[in-house]
Amino acid sequence: MNIELNHDTITYDHILVRYGELSTKGKNKNEFIKRLLTNIKNALRAYTALTYEKTHDRIYILLNGCDPYEIAPVLEKVFGISSFSFAIKVNSEMEDIRKAAMEVALRSNAKTFKIETKRHYKLFPFISDEINRAVAGDILKGTPMKVDVHEPELLLRIEVRQFDTYLMPNKIKGAGGYPTGIGGKSLLMLSGGIDSPVAAYLMMKRGITVECIHYASPPYTSTRAQQKVLDLARIVSAYQGHVRVHIVPFTELQLAIYKHCDESYAITIMRRMMYRIAERLAQKQNCKAIVNGESIGQVASQTLDSISCINAVVDMPVIRPVVTMDKLEIIDLAEKIGTYKTSIQPFEDCCTIFTPKNPVTRPTREKAERFESRFDFESLVNECIENIEIVDVYPVKEIEEDLF
Repeated sequence: MNIELNHDTITYDHILVRYGELSTKGKNKNEFIKRLLTNIKNALRAYTALTYEKTHDRIYILLNGCDPYEIAPVLEKVFGISSFSFAIKVNSEMEDIRKAAMEVALRSNAKTFKIETKRHYKLFPFISDEINRAVAGDILKGTPMKVDVHEPELLLRIEVRQFDTYLMPNKIKGAGGYPTGIGGKSLLMLSGGIDSPVAAYLMMKRGITVECIHYASPPYTSTRAQQKVLDLARIVSAYQGHVRVHIVPFTELQLAIYKHCDESYAITIMRRMMYRIAERLAQKQNCKAIVNGESIGQVASQTLDSISCINAVVDMPVIRPVVTMDKLEIIDLAEKIGTYKTSIQPFEDCCTIFTPKNPVTRPTREKAERFESRFDFESLVNECIENIEIVDVYPVKEIEEDLF
């Protein structure tokens, strides 16, 4: 978080939130803004003193004594926000604006400054340039600060509206994207690896709510491996407020696959079973798509032939947000969102404990179906679905409220 001022010196009364891509949504813009405000309120629900005001181009958060420096890291994770600023609100009177600007300058440790004014209310009796010059003149006379129009240490933004004016000595970059939930819901196949949490983040950024499905194979997978997955879900839940994780008991089905199928096809058949279970759960949960962290060619089950063979068992769309990214790109994003260190903890999931020595990279549907015909997988799939455990995960463990 890049904030230009010593936060102990200035008392802010508002946070001003700017929209990102929402400005391009035309007739749907109001729906997007409404969803964004709901998401902001959910993200900041621990701060009960806050109040909110929504306009066509801004959301104003009235702090009512809350510390903006505590709130900022939460806001940075809310998709749909282009940027936000700590703000001081004054009456739209030239004398009040100049007085407040001078107070900001006196409390700043900056040696150079620049004033930028936007006059949203065009009937205000002074144009933007006149406001800039008046405020800058006061600061030059009353402080040792100098003007620097290129790289000022203090960039004071002034937004003049009809009744109120906001002075903002900082601008914090938001997460961008669309408000999570505006585009419906998806079911993410969440493993304990690096890729799938990144896929979750990218889906949320495009406005899609994510629920997760995880396949556990006790006693071959440990409780620590399952906790690792829940920890990953907790990290990414900060971007949508809550994540529901469906834990599938996969042991019996996985053992049946290795008993009845050729070892080289074991991963292919296992993934086909995972897709079948995911599709049925997705339909039950009103999810519109399955999501996973597959990247082309990264492992044997992610060649185009394998993807085609595995994908054939479902009719629902399967979205792969990291499909064209290389591993280093995915790792960079995992580090950015805070999941990487958890993902590399050495606890194996069901996809790694039974990895065959020579998995097939060009499987065919016909051969896969022939292996599957050797055992009653349908009853095992149904048993998996019937015994799913549901865990609701929140960014803060103490919060129990179900937002879905």
